[in-house]
Amino acid sequence: MYPHSVAAVPAAAPFTDDDRAALVRQYQAVRDRTEALAAPLSAEDQTVQSMPDASPTKWHRAHTSWFFETFVLSPHLPGYTLFDPAFSYVFNSYYEAAGPRHPRPARGLLTRPGVGAIAAYRAHVDRAMTSLLSTCGQQVADLVVLGLNHEQQHQELLLTDIKHAFSLSPLFPVYVPRADPATQGSAERELAAPTGWWKIIGGIHRIGHQPHLDGGFHFDNEGPAHDALIPDFLLADRPVTNGEYLAFMADGGYRRPEFWLSDGWAAVQAQGWEAPAYWHRSDEGWQVYTLHGLEPVNTFEPVSHISFYEAAAYALWVGARLPTEFEWERAARLQASEADRASDPRDDTHPHPRPVSAGLRQDIWEWTASPYSPYPGYRPPTGALGEYNGKFMVNQMVLRGRSCATPAGHDRLSYRNFFPAHVRWQFTGLRLAQDA
Repeated sequence: MYPHSVAAVPAAAPFTDDDRAALVRQYQAVRDRTEALAAPLSAEDQTVQSMPDASPTKWHRAHTSWFFETFVLSPHLPGYTLFDPAFSYVFNSYYEAAGPRHPRPARGLLTRPGVGAIAAYRAHVDRAMTSLLSTCGQQVADLVVLGLNHEQQHQELLLTDIKHAFSLSPLFPVYVPRADPATQGSAERELAAPTGWWKIIGGIHRIGHQPHLDGGFHFDNEGPAHDALIPDFLLADRPVTNGEYLAFMADGGYRRPEFWLSDGWAAVQAQGWEAPAYWHRSDEGWQVYTLHGLEPVNTFEPVSHISFYEAAAYALWVGARLPTEFEWERAARLQASEADRASDPRDDTHPHPRPVSAGLRQDIWEWTASPYSPYPGYRPPTGALGEYNGKFMVNQMVLRGRSCATPAGHDRLSYRNFFPAHVRWQFTGLRLAQDA
């Protein structure tokens, strides 16, 4: 999100023609969605890499195809021919067991293959996958579902990466216009409804992926499910808004070291932070770059593109704290039934957070106070597909929830997103907690 991870393989079960047909439809829908997200971008847009943490759009399109080619087609489709053997080097990401790879910070230097060749590559892989899916069994199906979830993670990255690139242009390009221009940002200095608090009774509670609650698929870092001791606590019923964060800024939040962790204060000083990422000061007040272009900051929207350090500083300033990931999940399971989630209108991927409302599911990832570490009993899977999780369990913080760019299905209550404490290019914000 983010480095992706391998799912636990379910027990073997009969795999029918109806199952295969459903998998074909799922495969095509995910692959089409990637192309739809890339469609507004020119060949030049798709080639740029704005920082080492981001990747070009065309690289995302190719890498997700490389995943299917490397881990599904080559081992499981007899006679499959690689589209281009050189792509095995160019579009590998972090898989040491899969061989050498092009350096990540230099992906933007690859003017070739161009977007036309990438489109041909995707079509080549899709044709072979269609053939394989017509006869595949459960083992291959499990790999395909993993590959589709992997591609959906890259769909989110595609949006956040191109936003970072576009934000560096003095032209502030529009990725897509707003469907309803009347909903764009407002500079009014109003606040959303006052924060409510959910009181959560503590105890020993089950944490982690539970199939009967969260569905069948999950990434390995979501388990094993285990019991955690959680004291009584309070959790805010909505995230912090831009309007509330503006009050922190106006009170000298970025100039007062007493609110900051030492590393955070060092980052403020070194980076010159004075506002969330993508904010710009103007004669009319603060503006923010969005994928709809440059707009006035909307005080009702959740504050977004802040680091863990900024989230922790705001929480201390307001006299609260960040929740642990265990507190977040416990509260989430109490507040969101399956029926509530199924009827929630916020299932679509879109380029910008909507105004906050009371409830669990919002449009920003929420920083927690928990370091990204293995659950009790966790063991990384063997082989190349096990590389993308366990080896990242250091120097990262856990985020929970979802964002406006998160594909449907990736907002499981057990889902663990994770990033280093200083990053700001993702749709990251905060929800407050307090001791009861």
